[in-house]
Amino acid sequence: MATDNLNIPEITKKDFQVDNEIKWCAGCGSFAILNSVINVLPKLGVKKEDVCFVSGIGCSSRFPYYIKTYGFHGLHGRAAAIASGVKVANPNLNVWQITGDGDCMAIGGNHFIHLLRRNININILLLNNKIYGLTKGQYSPTTPKGSKTKTSPDGTIEEAFKPGELAIGAGAHFFARVTDTDQKLMQDAFYQGAMHKGASFTEILENCVIFNNAAHADITEKDLKDDHTIYLQHGEKMIFGSERDKGLVLDGLKLKVVKIGEDGYTMEDVLVHDATCEDTTLHYMLARMARPEFPLALGVIRNYQGTSYDELLQAQFDDARKNSPIKTMDQLMNSGAVFEN
Repeated sequence: MATDNLNIPEITKKDFQVDNEIKWCAGCGSFAILNSVINVLPKLGVKKEDVCFVSGIGCSSRFPYYIKTYGFHGLHGRAAAIASGVKVANPNLNVWQITGDGDCMAIGGNHFIHLLRRNININILLLNNKIYGLTKGQYSPTTPKGSKTKTSPDGTIEEAFKPGELAIGAGAHFFARVTDTDQKLMQDAFYQGAMHKGASFTEILENCVIFNNAAHADITEKDLKDDHTIYLQHGEKMIFGSERDKGLVLDGLKLKVVKIGEDGYTMEDVLVHDATCEDTTLHYMLARMARPEFPLALGVIRNYQGTSYDELLQAQFDDARKNSPIKTMDQLMNSGAVFEN
């Protein structure tokens, strides 16, 4: 799309593509994620000079080198703090944080939850391969309990973090979950997150072909995904299955999977997804659904539009400028107890 009628060149994906070699392992899901982001950016109508990608440490955090925008490669776990500073200092920038399950959920966990709590207008993409890939295969905070890795040869004894559960618990206004095998699903979630005013958080279930290959095969394999996942769309019934004959209903205070047409359940009983609801109860339940009892929820699970930190901070700035008796530096330097020779 052209940005306006002043003969400004059309923004295309080529504006964001780099000429240098992209150094991820062959078959890494990061290639598909990068391609999806590059396809979404032109749809936002923002110039590359108005975009900034911030990362911490990890395979995912090479991202700023592979996209032609401003970028900042930070310290381990500190991307959220840096991105927050960038956005608050320059509210007109389109800011993205690229992070991994180790970078975000371990050392960066505290920064992560407070970015969401503050609702700063930043787009967070969590590349979750459930392993420490860059440091060669140690278990991460999202590694499933019992997994055998280089640092858990007898199997992990820790319960894994569920990023969506953590995010909604921290007050996230936007949460989506996608897989790296579905470009359409990724691009839709990235676009909706970018258009959301406030912090958007998208968890991408990514495959690490070297240290955790097929970690998500249970939901990405062609013959399994229809029955093992549910694609949530705002305003539509929560149905899934290869025959589209299964649905989610409320059974008291809990979610329940039913087969439509059996045990007295009809399509009328199936829940309709409301991503924009302020109440987090159902969003929280959807985010924490897990196999094998439930399908894994994919798509935009929560998209509640509140007031962003940026808007409130700018309002305070404007109010201070309007009501302060001091308007210039000279007035400040000559105010109060000023001594003359």
